Amino acid sequence: MKPAKLFSIAVSAILWCLGLSTALPAQSAVQYTIPNSKLGFVATAPDLGPEDASKQITIYVWLQLRNAQSFRETVEQLYEPTSATYQNWLTPDQFNNNFAPSADDVATVKSYLTNHGLSVLSTGERNLYVKAQGTIGQVESAFAVQEHKYNVRGKMYRANTNDPVMEGPAGAIVVRVGGLSDYHLDSHAVRAVDPATRKAVPEQPVSKASPNGAFFSPLCLEGVDVENFTTDGSSPKATYVGNAYGAPITNTAPGTLAPCGYQPTDLQTAYNFNALYKAGLNGTGQTVVIVDAWGSPTIKTDAATFTAFYSLPALNLTVYPLGAACVPDTTTMRTEADCQSWGTETSLDVESAHSVAPGANIALVEAASDFDDDLDAGILYAIDHQLGNVISNSYGGPESQVGLPENDPYDTTLMIAAAHGIAVNFSSGDFGDWSTVEGFTDVSYPASSPWATGVGGTSLFLNKNGSLGFQTGWGTNFTLLTNPPDAKGFTTPLIPPDTSASDGLGFNFGSGGGRSGVFRKPRFQDDLPGRFRLVPDISYLGDPETGVEIFCTGTSCFNSDPQNIYIGLVGGTSLACPMFSSLWAIVEENAGHRLGQPARSIYNLPPNAISDIRPEGSPLDAAGVITFGRQSFFIGPYQLMQPETPTPFLSALFEGGDGSWLAVSFGTDTSLSTNFGWDNVTGLGTPNALQFVNAFAPPKHK
Repeated sequence: MKPAKLFSIAVSAILWCLGLSTALPAQSAVQYTIPNSKLGFVATAPDLGPEDASKQITIYVWLQLRNAQSFRETVEQLYEPTSATYQNWLTPDQFNNNFAPSADDVATVKSYLTNHGLSVLSTGERNLYVKAQGTIGQVESAFAVQEHKYNVRGKMYRANTNDPVMEGPAGAIVVRVGGLSDYHLDSHAVRAVDPATRKAVPEQPVSKASPNGAFFSPLCLEGVDVENFTTDGSSPKATYVGNAYGAPITNTAPGTLAPCGYQPTDLQTAYNFNALYKAGLNGTGQTVVIVDAWGSPTIKTDAATFTAFYSLPALNLTVYPLGAACVPDTTTMRTEADCQSWGTETSLDVESAHSVAPGANIALVEAASDFDDDLDAGILYAIDHQLGNVISNSYGGPESQVGLPENDPYDTTLMIAAAHGIAVNFSSGDFGDWSTVEGFTDVSYPASSPWATGVGGTSLFLNKNGSLGFQTGWGTNFTLLTNPPDAKGFTTPLIPPDTSASDGLGFNFGSGGGRSGVFRKPRFQDDLPGRFRLVPDISYLGDPETGVEIFCTGTSCFNSDPQNIYIGLVGGTSLACPMFSSLWAIVEENAGHRLGQPARSIYNLPPNAISDIRPEGSPLDAAGVITFGRQSFFIGPYQLMQPETPTPFLSALFEGGDGSWLAVSFGTDTSLSTNFGWDNVTGLGTPNALQFVNAFAPPKHK
């Protein structure tokens, strides 16, 4: 007799002698914990208690790939130049037959959800997710979680207090349960700001612009400025000398308005896209896919007006709405400003993409919301429907907060795109190293994924003939030098100058970058230091203080008259990403075939293909002498701007909207710094249009 049987008989005998039942408990179903589905802020943010159990929510249950390790190895080989399968991209059928979750897997997950009272809404592309709906109470019961409310830096979010647990066979094939939190990803678009008024630079009606399309001044540095300030003719006094930033606020003629901003022809000249157009390369035959949350209700009209106004080729824009339009909603804490930020993002993405690749089609995928699951589903939709070979995404969130599991669905989506030879690019963020937001350094995800190309930002300065003068890494600090003019017209200097963050001063915005805390360094970054993925890979114009003009109907973007289209100044790495994505469309136009994920190939290009962005200083950086009584004090550029790093930077003087005076610095990006070679602000640098395109294929000049 087997030992196990003898043991069972012995236990039964003992129980009989004690007068207890000999019936053994039935074996319970196997339980599976779905790891890392809990967001980072749960451990640190104030817990405000349980969420309302009757509230309806939507969840995404993401399924594991079949043969996941084999899929990863297959994709790696597609990007290995010595491999026999190099760039032999998988077809949809090849992926579906070998790696996609099966119909039986989907049926198992659906059964689990319905058995727990949840309503199944849909099955996602490639069987990768099941979307369902139910009350918070039903979700808590189905996944053994508790849903609480948290105060995250003044904003209220719902999140699960623990990782979800599933019983039975469904748990073995689920990799993540999305929707347990209403934490969302943010647009990386930023409007140019007037720190004197703490408001965005005012948008202007299109009707006020000149016939040639110029509105804001294209000169972001306009010579040298010397300013004297005094208090009623006596002490304290101050004299400041430095570069002059932007046009004077007294300018009223279109084309010269303060501070500065660029139209499409400025970008085309500065970055030498004109050389591409002269060679017959403008994106013809290609489609740039843009994924945004909600989109803009007026994007077709706004983009068409932008196109005609600047005399660009006609735009072929197709919109794919995957959900309802954005409306303010108190139950999700969605405000009018949230909707307008994504309207601004959409206008920026579409119009800047068209400015760079005016011959390319644009496919705008409007995700159902700004939740990461909905945005991920938007990318999957674009992949599965083969909308285009390059997908631009101008959003993200701090990597530490988004709860990345070992086989994150977002990362899986990016690998699927890479397997099909589709480029997926992400903006690297607008908060530098995130320390001013989170209190510790971080990077933006999904830009930090090894299967994405992270696009950082620069500040751009033109010569008077429109050619590129120079660029710095994007990172701006503001310092207030004076009060506004008093009733007698005197402008009193501040002693000391104000750099307080509480006054909207100090570090403003800057290109996101740094070291991932999750992803190991991919092979394409072998020559870079450390063991983890570094961001960004490449860069383009991002600084809104040297930003671009966008067109948008008032209520869609600017909280203005709904009957008029306005011009606003916008930047952010949300500008850099569609610019690079459109250039990549031209790269593939010239190559004649798909080239896959750019980050996997741009680290080994000829030296002339990419311009290294280096530290830029100036002998005319803003500085001053302050006199108080009989004492005078010199305040140098570093004292005035107080950057975190000692690398050279550029600074300048300008007058704010209320008449007070300020200094602004460029190239001061939190703890990040622009350096020779790859750096954590601009990556490898900015592409040299024609040389960059020709580096991937022999020239096809027409």
